[in-house]
Amino acid sequence: MPTPFIPSRAWWKEATIYQIYPISFFDSNGDGIGDLNGIHAKLDYLKDLGVDILWLSPIYRSPLADMGYDISDYRDIDPRYGTLADWDNLLSGVHERGMKLMMDLVVNHTSDEHQWFLDSRSSKSDPKRDWYIWRPPRYDNDGNRQPPNNWRSVFQGSAWEYDEKTEEYYLHLYVSKQPDLNWENADVRDAVWDLMRFWIDRGCDGFRMDVINLLSKVEGLPDVPITVPDEVYQPASIYFANGPKIHEYVKEMNKKVLSKYDLITVGETPFTHKASELDGYVLPSNNELNMVFHFELMDVDSPEEGQYRSPLKQKDWTLAEFREIVVRWQNYKREEGFWNSVFIENHDHARAVTRFGDDSEEWRAKSAKMLAILEISQSGTLYIYQGLELGLRNFPRTWGIEEYKDIATQNYYEKKELLIDGEAVDMSDILDDLQRKARDQARVPMQWDSSAHAGFTSGEPWMRVNGDYQTWNLAAQLKDNNSIHSFWKHALKLRKAHEVLIYGDFSDISNNHEQVFAYIRTLENSSALVVLNFKKTDLTFSLDSKSDWTGFRLILGSYGDDERDEIKVSSNDIRLRGFEGRVYIR
Repeated sequence: MPTPFIPSRAWWKEATIYQIYPISFFDSNGDGIGDLNGIHAKLDYLKDLGVDILWLSPIYRSPLADMGYDISDYRDIDPRYGTLADWDNLLSGVHERGMKLMMDLVVNHTSDEHQWFLDSRSSKSDPKRDWYIWRPPRYDNDGNRQPPNNWRSVFQGSAWEYDEKTEEYYLHLYVSKQPDLNWENADVRDAVWDLMRFWIDRGCDGFRMDVINLLSKVEGLPDVPITVPDEVYQPASIYFANGPKIHEYVKEMNKKVLSKYDLITVGETPFTHKASELDGYVLPSNNELNMVFHFELMDVDSPEEGQYRSPLKQKDWTLAEFREIVVRWQNYKREEGFWNSVFIENHDHARAVTRFGDDSEEWRAKSAKMLAILEISQSGTLYIYQGLELGLRNFPRTWGIEEYKDIATQNYYEKKELLIDGEAVDMSDILDDLQRKARDQARVPMQWDSSAHAGFTSGEPWMRVNGDYQTWNLAAQLKDNNSIHSFWKHALKLRKAHEVLIYGDFSDISNNHEQVFAYIRTLENSSALVVLNFKKTDLTFSLDSKSDWTGFRLILGSYGDDERDEIKVSSNDIRLRGFEGRVYIR
C-alpha cells in the first residue's frame, strides 16, 4: 500500500492574510481618505480576528488614475496615506503583535508621472527611452496615423498612446497613464530588484505581485486575431499574458532577491484559467513564487466575449461549474508541491455574499457563514478581504453611475452610452450588471459602527458609504455572539487547530448534487467532512452508504446550534437547512 503524501509545512502556508484597501479602511485625520495611521489604530482588531499577515494595496506616491496602481515613486508613501515614518510605525505595530506585513509590487507598468517615464518620453535618445515600449505609428491607405497594432487595453480603447513630442506611441495595457515597462531591458529589471530590496531592508515581509504574468510580451507585438468583429481594437492577452520570457524574469527575481530572504510571495495572474499555464510560477522545483492568484472561480459568473470573459457583465452560474473549478484546483499537482491561494473576493471583485450567496435580509448572515466554511476548509493560504468577515454586500441598484469611482467602470459605461438618432440608449441593463459585478462594490468604506459615514471618517468620505451601515457594522457584530464576525473568528481558530483543513487532500463526494457541495479532507490519521448547502431550500443529503461515517463529530456549523441533533455522523444522511454549512472531524 503506497505511503500517503504529506505536504511540506511552511509558515506562509498556514497563514491567514487580510487584504487592506487603504483608502477605504479607516481615516485617522478626517480628510475622508483612509491612511496608514488608521490601519495602525485597528491592529488589535485584526490580531483578535486571527490575522497573521496584512497585505496593503498600493500606498506609494501616485496620481490615483487607477487607485494607486499607477505609481510615480516606488520609494515613498503617497501623502494622502501618510509618510515613510508612518509606515515604519505601522510595521513596528504589526511586528509587535506577531503579525507580518506584505506590500503590493506593481512593476508591469508605472505612472506616466514617474521620473523614469518623464525621462523616457523626453527624447528618443534619452538613456531611459528603452525602459518603456515605444513604437512608430502605422499609416492606413489614406495616410492616417494608426497605432502600432490592434491591441485593446484592458480599460480603454487602443493599448497605445501617441506622444506628440517624440512622434511615437507607447504601450499601456491598462489606462494611458500606466505605461508598460520594457522588461527586455536588463536595467529595468535591476531597478526593480533594487526597489524590492529597499522595502525588504526596511522590514517588509513579502509581496503580492500585480499582474506578474504580463511582464513578457510576444516578440514583434503583432496584430492579434479578430475575436470581436464589431470593434477596431481587439482583446490581446494571448500575446501579453504568460509571454515567452516570463519565467526567465521571475526566476531571475527569485535568484537575485527572493531567495535571499524568508518571504511570502503571491503573483496575480489574470487572463489565465489553465493550471498548466500557471504551475511554472508555483512548483517548488522552478524556484519562482510561493503561489499565484488565478481567477477562474472569479469568472464563473462572467459571460464569454469572443475568447474572453467579460468581467463587468453578469451571468447565472451553476453549482456544478463552481464545484468543478474548486475541486480541480484543490487537487492540481498536489504531490509536486503546487500550493493554492484561497480567496473569494478582493479589491477587484464584488462582494461574495451578493455573488455566491444570498444578500437578502433573511439569508445574508446564513449564506455568508456558509461561504466562510467553504473558505476555511480548503487547502491553501487563506486570504480575507476587508469586510468579508462582516458579510458586507454590494451597494444598492438605486445608486447612479456618478457613485462609481473606478476608471474601469466609468470607461465601460461611457463606451456603452451611445446615441442613436439623438436619443440616449437605455442603460438600465448596464447598471444592473455593475450593481452585481463592478469593482467599486468592494471599495466602499469599511463599516465600523453606526455613526456618520459608518465610523470610517469624521469628514466627507472619498466614496459614499453603503446605506445599510446603521445596522450592519462591526460594533453591532461585536455585541452578537452569533454574528458573522464571531463566526469567522471562531472558524479561523478551528482552521489553525486542525491541520487537515490546511494540508489535507481533497475528495469531492457531492455526487453531482445540484445544491450541495460536500468533500472529505484527509491528512495522516485525521479526516474532515464538509457539507455545504448553496441554496435556501432544506434537504437531506445522503452520504455514500458503503463508507463508514461513524466517529465524525461536528466542530463547526453555520447555524450555531451545534447541539441540535447531529453531533456525530452515525448514518449516511445529513439534514441541511437553507445555506447551511457543516464541518465534521474524525
